[in-house]
Amino acid sequence: MDRRPEDAIVREQLGSLTEPERDALSAQLAAENSDPALIRLWRYLARPAQLAPPGNWRLWLVMAGRGFGKTRAGAEWVRALARRNRFARIALVGASLAEARAVMVEGESGLLNLGPPEQRPVFEPSTRRLRWPNGALGLLYSAAEPESLRGPQHSHAWCDEIAKWDMAGGRADNAWSNLVLGLRLGRQPQAVCTTTPRAVPLLHRLMAREGTVLSGGTTHDNAANLPGDFLAAVEADFGGTALGRQELGGELLTEVDGALWSRALLERCRMGDPEDAPERVVIGVDPPASARGDECGIVVCAAYPGGHAAVLADCSIRGASPEGWARAVAEAASAFGADRVVAEANQGGEMVRAVLSAADQTLPVRLVHARRGKIARAEPVAALYEAGRVRHAGQFARLEDQLCGMMAGGTYEGPGRSPDRADALVWALTELLLTRRRAPSVRRI
Repeated sequence: MDRRPEDAIVREQLGSLTEPERDALSAQLAAENSDPALIRLWRYLARPAQLAPPGNWRLWLVMAGRGFGKTRAGAEWVRALARRNRFARIALVGASLAEARAVMVEGESGLLNLGPPEQRPVFEPSTRRLRWPNGALGLLYSAAEPESLRGPQHSHAWCDEIAKWDMAGGRADNAWSNLVLGLRLGRQPQAVCTTTPRAVPLLHRLMAREGTVLSGGTTHDNAANLPGDFLAAVEADFGGTALGRQELGGELLTEVDGALWSRALLERCRMGDPEDAPERVVIGVDPPASARGDECGIVVCAAYPGGHAAVLADCSIRGASPEGWARAVAEAASAFGADRVVAEANQGGEMVRAVLSAADQTLPVRLVHARRGKIARAEPVAALYEAGRVRHAGQFARLEDQLCGMMAGGTYEGPGRSPDRADALVWALTELLLTRRRAPSVRRI
């Protein structure tokens, strides 16, 4: 006789089913209008880190890698809560209203797609409300509009990607504070936060909060439910990097004391694709110091009105011949419509000029001479980040690892022997924001 707990036995039996067999079982339970059975099914199918912890907790923080199943965990918690409590008033807070709707409500693991159709909520876009058949309510909010959370009362809350909330002007902290102050309905108000870890102050604040229960996991924990192409792509982008430990491993990266750039600073600078047309596009190039397969830093940056700039792409290449990395520069210039290449003359800059000419590129090349060390050149550029004048249009794992390894004391403590990508970024942003451009003038004769 098997003396294991019933949960362990059922979990093993369900685990032996193929994905189509699980889908068929879920469809059968839904057809039978068996919502309690579906909720039990999730309890058996879910990994322990996806299930709400026992006990009298106030905040459950699910901090895990991309594709772990955080959204499903949050949505299943809300669904079970709404089913058993018709008086529930649940705040659904996303980084923006568009993201809250697209992910938390209408996404594949969103609230409109869980449970039998008869038990699903009705979404009212005009009022930003979800209404369950028994009377439970969900209300959508944007963390970018903290004042919208001032006043409303709730019994529960689900906050998605809380580490991604807009930190400008203290919006993220204000949104959280206003939410918590209104979390006062019912006997046991609770909040669930699902997020990929990022080194931002609000996440550190929640982790240090008394009564927080933390669950975590990695992208690969959910490999059975993820496409192989996705896993291969994210490993190619983030594998072997510190940022990969964060985005895939679900690890909250610690800051290095004395670094010119911090993870929190880079997260504050994160943005989507720029909407405005750039005034200039420059490619910074840090040629390899030797022909032994060192990395060539190739970073594309653009200037925008108002004295701001954005990092658009990291096209750096490793192990290429001089002709190979110079041609990579030419290809990046063509792809992004660059109007200038800035290359360090000390280490092969003339090669870039020669290959661009051979490729029929009319792009001007400015050769610069490194009179100071990489760290000294980087310090004024780091100050531009602190002033909010530089944004990152995406995540650049290897480049950002190098930036966070550049120390104010003049040393480099990041990956690799030299911060080639970071130096290429410094050359490009120096050209865009720190180099004085002489205005045309008429000389009196």
